[in-house]
Amino acid sequence: MSEAALMALMAAEPDRVAVAVSGGVDSMTLAYLAHRALAERATLFHATSAAVPPEATERVQQHAARHGWRLEIIDAGEVADPRYGANPPDRCFWCKTNLYAAIRRRTTATLYSGANLDDLDDYRPGLGAAAEHGVRHPWIEAGASKTAIRRIATEHGLFELAVLPASPCLASRIETGIPVTVGALAVIDELERVIGATLRPHTLRCRLRPTGIEVQLDPEALARADQPAITSLAREVMAARRVNGEVSFTTYQRGSAFRRPTAR
Repeated sequence: MSEAALMALMAAEPDRVAVAVSGGVDSMTLAYLAHRALAERATLFHATSAAVPPEATERVQQHAARHGWRLEIIDAGEVADPRYGANPPDRCFWCKTNLYAAIRRRTTATLYSGANLDDLDDYRPGLGAAAEHGVRHPWIEAGASKTAIRRIATEHGLFELAVLPASPCLASRIETGIPVTVGALAVIDELERVIGATLRPHTLRCRLRPTGIEVQLDPEALARADQPAITSLAREVMAARRVNGEVSFTTYQRGSAFRRPTAR
């Protein structure tokens, strides 16, 4: 993958571009390069909602101020969409449908996403929504993997971004079929903040299961975790938010709240 090829791809745009920025390394590094290639012709769009961790929004705003990006903060409204709220296997399709529609209402510019080659190896219904809205994926077009993006971020001095761990939206913590609500998202966000501040784990996911909350940690953090104390903290948060259920612990398993659609 050549960064020069990516920059040439963007420089060849005849008009303006709109970059959907989540706050992760992929879209943030793309935003940085789009601004370098296109300057005022590039506008960044970041959607806030109960499913977006506040630190992601803060990161986007900080980098926009630091680098002089044109940034628009929007509400895509996905949480109010019952098709999203039902939390079906293709929930991400409805999330991205709302996102791209919200951006399209504000601009006719070419839409960019931060999807990369690695995303093609997994079930990504959001890519279907992107196709319906004519979204381009510059990283994919340039043949860039996540590893390549981290390297590019490092080369440009974006060290904070280069080492960012993957952190999908908070709705990804809710097991497929359990409704996505503002209340459930708030519980997950608060639990991860409280447990994260207490334990400082490398990886933490608080999964909402039918039986309650499952705290997933990297092996090292799980080994040193004071589970009774963390359980007590978690129950306080859950009680304040009127969420019932048990608290359990296990090692981190990527995407384990997701249930794939069954073949008919």
